[in-house]
Amino acid sequence: MPRILSDDLPFDLTVPVAIVGGGAAGLCAALAAREAGIDPVVFERDALPQGSTALSAGLIPAAGTAAQRAAGIADSAASFAHDIQAKAHGAADPAVLEVVTAGAGPAIDWLTERHGLAFTVIADFSYPGHSARRMHGLASRAGSELIDRLRAAVESAGIDIVTGARVEALVATPEGRVRGLVATRPDGSRERIGCAALVLACNGYGGNKDLVAEHIPALKDALYFGHPGNQGDAVLWGEALGAGLRHMSGHQGHGSVAHPHGILVSWAVIMEGGCQVNTAGERFWNEASGYSEAALAVLGQPGGIAWDLFDARIAGIARQFEDFRRAEAAGAVLQAESMDELAARLSIPPQVIRATLESVADLKRRRGTDGFGRDWSGLPDLVPPYCAVKVTGALFHTQGGLAVDGTARVLRTGGAPLPNLFAAGGAAVGVSGPDASGYLSGNGLLTAVVLGRIAGREAALLVSAEP
Repeated sequence: MPRILSDDLPFDLTVPVAIVGGGAAGLCAALAAREAGIDPVVFERDALPQGSTALSAGLIPAAGTAAQRAAGIADSAASFAHDIQAKAHGAADPAVLEVVTAGAGPAIDWLTERHGLAFTVIADFSYPGHSARRMHGLASRAGSELIDRLRAAVESAGIDIVTGARVEALVATPEGRVRGLVATRPDGSRERIGCAALVLACNGYGGNKDLVAEHIPALKDALYFGHPGNQGDAVLWGEALGAGLRHMSGHQGHGSVAHPHGILVSWAVIMEGGCQVNTAGERFWNEASGYSEAALAVLGQPGGIAWDLFDARIAGIARQFEDFRRAEAAGAVLQAESMDELAARLSIPPQVIRATLESVADLKRRRGTDGFGRDWSGLPDLVPPYCAVKVTGALFHTQGGLAVDGTARVLRTGGAPLPNLFAAGGAAVGVSGPDASGYLSGNGLLTAVVLGRIAGREAALLVSAEP
């Protein structure tokens, strides 16, 4: 079936605002549209809305929230924007950056106060590149809880979520106005749904190997840790309608996925004073740079494998994350009472492990910076029992996408907006620029939640304004 249909066939049903995708972006869009006085309908390909949100740690960065104030943390949207732009080497999309950093705090407070999502701040360690502790999560620190609570809020609001509805094509006029969509049901039947406005919230193209090979060739063979449904539908539909694409090489990787268990291991194990070594027992990069660029760093080592080395104190901090607890339960976290026992468990010569850990300890004592550029100031020594996890690198999600303005309206290649098409989350360009190193922790859910909220509200206002 063509991606864009230009026929005049009747629709089985018409809705004011259709939302493609039931992840965090789509569900926030639905809540915002309803609050703006319009009844949206969410179309989700799976039997249960989950998406990449459920696979994440469920953490959303935001500045100036009630949760930050309760924790005594001073922060501002301007500081947040500065941190994002610094990590993105000045390449973050300015229009998107402005609205998401200004809108993140209000969005967290909105979800907390109006919809009962009890966010708290992770206040016991800092993420790379953030000048303040602004990562917000629910009690389990798991994306599965976040998506479950968002879905419950949508259902409580009486918003329809049509599951098992895979959108295959859009129906549009030659001028680019979307008239509706075509969805395939599990039994093979098709439904034609008309709409006055459409929100694309179906993430990026991480699950499409051809598109990954085209735009991120270095990760074409990497483990993909996102939702398999992220096939690039949004960017392909938008491109067919004449939309512009931005920063298509941008992405979030991760260099701490337990191998072969396939479980995310929190980067807290590194930031609190741990390090990474390759299978020869040697450090190979500045681990404090960020977990996104860690994917390529780890994949560049023999066998694409590394070891996270830390200790029981750090494990206690990481244990607040459900994923880490799962990794422990699966036997991915090894423990050793001495450096020699650690070396034996890792099948690495003991003199190599001792040399590596003693070098790290010396740097910490001297508050020094190593040859890779990592500053060890203020980090406690690692002490027995030691911990280790065998990890590999993975692609989590793409950060490039459809060009949008500050109202989440999709823009044509020349910069003019398409008439009634909006995009949020991975479907839209993010704020990480074109490189993995530009990804600041939380950028993915940041644009999902904030642009989702904006897209839903603006789509509803557009429909309300039409005669």
